[in-house]
Amino acid sequence: MEAADLLGYHPSPSAAALSSGRTNAVGIVAPWVSRWFFAAVVEGAQEVFAEHGFDLLLYPVGMGETKAPAAVDARALSKRVDGLLALNVPLADPAMISLRDFQVPVVTVGTAVEGLSSVLVDNVDVGRMATQHLIDLGHRRIAFLGDDMDEGRGFTAGGDRRRGFDLTLREAGLEVDPALILDSGFSVNGGEAGMHRLVAAGLTDPPTAVFAVSDEVAMGVLYAARQHGLRVPRDLSVIGVDGHDHAYLFDLTTVSQPVRDQGRIAARLLLEQIAAPSPRPPSIVSVGASLIRRGTTGPVRRVGALVS
Repeated sequence: MEAADLLGYHPSPSAAALSSGRTNAVGIVAPWVSRWFFAAVVEGAQEVFAEHGFDLLLYPVGMGETKAPAAVDARALSKRVDGLLALNVPLADPAMISLRDFQVPVVTVGTAVEGLSSVLVDNVDVGRMATQHLIDLGHRRIAFLGDDMDEGRGFTAGGDRRRGFDLTLREAGLEVDPALILDSGFSVNGGEAGMHRLVAAGLTDPPTAVFAVSDEVAMGVLYAARQHGLRVPRDLSVIGVDGHDHAYLFDLTTVSQPVRDQGRIAARLLLEQIAAPSPRPPSIVSVGASLIRRGTTGPVRRVGALVS
């Protein structure tokens, strides 16, 4: 040990893995690394992995607004990680390799996969909660800015929240108007563009509220609404989803989900599976969501038209 200290010697983790079969590293596969949800999940997971001496290897799958996902090559992960966290990966896309093909434990976050442990929120219930809040405030014409464009590539969160929206409207005896359903993605820019399209449509019976599929979309809606001289919530109520760290700066009403906790829970599940002497049956952990009411939603007051 004295000689090692004198020479500045550090054991090679790669060499140690050859004899032990363990790398003390985990891989994280994510479609985006810049979006808040994914960064927050990774942050929560990192806390747990660091406590147990595990390193993280990040594998983005190369998603863009129009770009197809890149396949995750199992050979690139072979003998490099002891386990894998998959964050909302587009599982329906044929370009994605089946997570079951990996020879290490896998835990998913945000997407349930048969035969694998998962941590997720009930997005249909999230959609119900957001929509019911607006209905309880007296809103009957509610727009949905969502993410159908990504559902075809295997992302289900937007579609599930839309289903909750549709179900809640119908149960309240309200019509689901296709003119009030707009694709937006999950970005601020998508929300801004969607709100501009909604105003440009010149609807004779316009919405009095907007349910945005994420807080970032809601932030874009708020920015565009201000550009058109719309007062929130007097002219237009807006609700988002996620509990974004910056939501309070916009005084944004949101259905909050414990994002970092999902990362922590998934990390613990993965470490338990890595340490188990034999494969364990999968565990599905469903986390709850809660409404945080702030200043962007209020009772319906306006009957008129959105104007640019």
